[in-house]
Amino acid sequence: MIATYGFSATLTAAPGLGDRLVELLLTGLDEGSPGASEHCVVYLVSRSASDPDVVHVIEGWTSEEDHHRTFAGEAAQAIVARIDGLLAKEPEYTDHVPVRGKAAF
Repeated sequence: MIATYGFSATLTAAPGLGDRLVELLLTGLDEGSPGASEHCVVYLVSRSASDPDVVHVIEGWTSEEDHHRTFAGEAAQAIVARIDGLLAKEPEYTDHVPVRGKAAF
C-alpha cells in the first residue's frame, strides 16, 4: 500500500511532560489503535533535539477518507482526549500529499 494522504503535527507538552506525551502517542501503534490500522502506512513519533517537550508526529495514510474514518473511532478519540491534558498549547498541523519516499522500520 502507498500513502496518498498524510500530515505532520507538532505538539508541545507542558514543561516536563514530553516523555508522557511520547509514551501516549506510541500507544497509537498498539493493536486496535489508529497507527495499527492497515490504512496507516507511516506513523513516526520524534522529538525536538533542542526541546524534549516538543514532539512531532508524521503520518501517512492510504487515503484522506481512511484517515478520517479511523480517527473518528473510539480508540483514536480516547488517545486524543488524553493528549489534550498534556499540552502546553494547541498542536500545529500540516497536511501533506505524499509524492515519493521511503519508510522502512
